[in-house]
Amino acid sequence: MSESFTDEQYAFLRHARFGELPPSARPDERSASTETDPPRYQPDPTPGQYEQDLRAGG
Repeated sequence: MSESFTDEQYAFLRHARFGELPPSARPDERSASTETDPPRYQPDPTPGQYEQDLRAGG
């Protein structure tokens, strides 16, 4: 039978591992972020010669 920790025990373990958390940023200190680079997981929209050869059956 496994024992489950209480919320207080989990809070103590988090504090022991990570220490004191810094105060959260106030809404007036926050800023919006904008992604400037395209995501890495998107494939190149223009097919290369290899893909064109595959589609042509060559």
